[in-house]
Amino acid sequence: MSEQLDARFLAARRQYIENQFRQLNEEQRRAVMTTEGPLLLLAGAGSGKTTVLINRIANLMRFGRGSDTQEIPEDITEEDVTFLEHLGEEVGEAERRRADSLCAVEPALPWTILAITFTNKAANEIRERLTNLLGEAAQDIWAMTFHSACCRILRRDGERMGYTRSFTIYDTADSERIMKDIIRDMGLDDKTFPAKYVLGAISREKDKLVSSEEMLSKAEASGDLRVLHIARCYQKYQERLKDNNALDFDDIIYVTVKLLLENEDVKQYYQKKFRYVLVDEYQDTNHLQYLLTSLLAGGYENVCVVGDDDQSIYRFRGATIENILNFEKQYRGCRTIRLEQNYRSTQSILDAANAVISHNLGRKGKRLWTANGQGNPITVYEAADGAAESSYVAAKIIAGTNQGHFKDFAILYRTNAQSNALEYAFKHNGIPYRIIGGTRFFDRAEVKDMVSYLCVINNRADDLRLRRIINNPPRGLGAKTIEMAERLAETAGKPLYDVISDPYSYAALEKPAMKLLQFSAMIEEMAQLLDDGMSLTDFYDELLIRTGYVDMLNAKDTEENKTRLENVRELKSSILSYLENAETPTLAGFLEEIALYTDLEQYNDSDDAVVMMTMHSAKGLEFPNVFLVGFEDGLFPGMRAIGDAEEMEEERRLCYVAITRAKQNLTISYARQRMLYGRTNAALPSRFLKEIPEECMVKKGGYRYPSENAAGHGGYGQGYQTHVRKPIHQVSSPMVSAASAPILDLNAGDMITHAAFGRGMVLSVMKMGGDALLEIAFDDIGTKKLMAKAASAHMKKL
Repeated sequence: MSEQLDARFLAARRQYIENQFRQLNEEQRRAVMTTEGPLLLLAGAGSGKTTVLINRIANLMRFGRGSDTQEIPEDITEEDVTFLEHLGEEVGEAERRRADSLCAVEPALPWTILAITFTNKAANEIRERLTNLLGEAAQDIWAMTFHSACCRILRRDGERMGYTRSFTIYDTADSERIMKDIIRDMGLDDKTFPAKYVLGAISREKDKLVSSEEMLSKAEASGDLRVLHIARCYQKYQERLKDNNALDFDDIIYVTVKLLLENEDVKQYYQKKFRYVLVDEYQDTNHLQYLLTSLLAGGYENVCVVGDDDQSIYRFRGATIENILNFEKQYRGCRTIRLEQNYRSTQSILDAANAVISHNLGRKGKRLWTANGQGNPITVYEAADGAAESSYVAAKIIAGTNQGHFKDFAILYRTNAQSNALEYAFKHNGIPYRIIGGTRFFDRAEVKDMVSYLCVINNRADDLRLRRIINNPPRGLGAKTIEMAERLAETAGKPLYDVISDPYSYAALEKPAMKLLQFSAMIEEMAQLLDDGMSLTDFYDELLIRTGYVDMLNAKDTEENKTRLENVRELKSSILSYLENAETPTLAGFLEEIALYTDLEQYNDSDDAVVMMTMHSAKGLEFPNVFLVGFEDGLFPGMRAIGDAEEMEEERRLCYVAITRAKQNLTISYARQRMLYGRTNAALPSRFLKEIPEECMVKKGGYRYPSENAAGHGGYGQGYQTHVRKPIHQVSSPMVSAASAPILDLNAGDMITHAAFGRGMVLSVMKMGGDALLEIAFDDIGTKKLMAKAASAHMKKL
């Protein structure tokens, strides 16, 4: 073949493949057609990254390396090239098949593609949309969350790590219950060692791939008694989990990474299996997830990570923004593509978001733009207090529903405590609302009861769930009987179920033996129904009858029991939903799915109601009209962030996320004073407001910006003094005596610490001759007024 024909073929092939994705913009198309080697896809908010992921996978399955290689088939002819060159955008089925055959280079088989998402909902969407594009073959793609992928790996090879395939997944509440028992058994003070605190410390060790034995060894060497106690808790916690054939959320990934590191054949199997690895929301990955990605992609290194460093907001959960910031250093030859065209918001909203996030230093840098038009300016509203703010929001929603629905409105706040005043205003005005992030369906007691039955049937070693149901409904098996059985099981080194299913072997259980046998026989009979092929839905109906749980709820005709009965029956809907999406449905698979259900999957727009949620919960969602309430220093950004550069950047990223949830209209509000946690404190507008350009906003209420060169009163509305904010710096000099202490030079907005009252923010400074009256909002005791000369001896500026 001549060089000229080669060049014509390459151009024609690229043009044909590009035409298949002509609905995408130029950068999206580049991302889809870049298939080989490491790729960093920086996808701004609302830039269509899900569409890119789906089309990229479609390209891999249809054309393989065709769009990203210079390889030319040996048998290509002039006729073939001419055929490709003369194809239009629309082609018939026969032409399409011929063109695909000419242009494809090693099309990827669906099971060689691993697409990691952060929610099951996102994974299901990818599979559904790919099925519409490519047919049923798309169902074989590994499109799932990190945890789901690890569970699948562990169901196959987990026995090498000491777990059977029927292992149970413990949620946060389960883990806390076990840890509380351990803390009690060790004789530790649960106020000094709260279960949540200990579990948090253990989670951080697991994220660093530190085992309980390694932590214990380091603790013993250090001589730190507190760390030593936590290390021993860690050791006992892991022993309990292993005895119960159970994994917590961290273990699912931790054990999988250990499995791959310690078993070369398993690692090589998956590295050869996964030709292409794609990871969404890479900015929210932790160290373990980074290790897992690196291990699975280590064969071909065709790894594409998609994320937005400006939306990394889960540092408190262990997310490491460095994973995305350092990706180009980790993979030589990495190609980087930025998706900056936004399809969601107006330019006014994007200008505000761009301006705020530009103040962060730890970022790759990009600027969102849209073809949607400038749109309405952002409304910034100053309220007298939290109640007035809520009334304003309610009134604006009522006025807005003349042109839309209640579900078109979302209220986002920094903390859940802010919802109280809003709820009162909505109830008073008859506005329907839903709070996302409240009690999850699967956290309700009656639902956990039925799930516990399912868990024990699936995994008899699950002592934690067994204790929950053995006398629920009441079966005459009291606490003493259960405690005796537990002691016998511990002495024998057996699961609790093995003891209660063989009670006559233990003299101490002779009296309750018949009741214990009736219970264990019911569990065995239910398990047999599944083994005999009964469907999960029929099985669940039978379980409700045989356990007596429905009879217990029907025995008392109360509204509470009616609601509980509805929830128990609603669990069947979850089973049906699972059956619709599962490739090979099993009880273990269903339990895995609901165990990995997250708060991020609670939202759906089926109800016509205003949605309220934290800014964190809103990530990935969008609404026509968004209210960002409580934009006040100390609340947003929070007190912890003021004076901490890394925390402040995290808060600013959260602000960027919150702003970019709005499609058409954005309202930001703050109050001059607010009651939270039973205290009323004066407040200053959030410093993030000053980072939004004036031309993007229209100001309502009592709002005024501080003048940079003004002095005296004014600035932030009545009662606030104008100030020029000074950079926060650490003062290292010790506190001095009252006689020699100079008056601290303070301005409104400065942070101080007081020897008696703790940390606080200066709200106002009123000059009074050679002294000044300070109004300071302290973290712990509320607002106080102090004379600067007397107080300076006991304070230092932060």
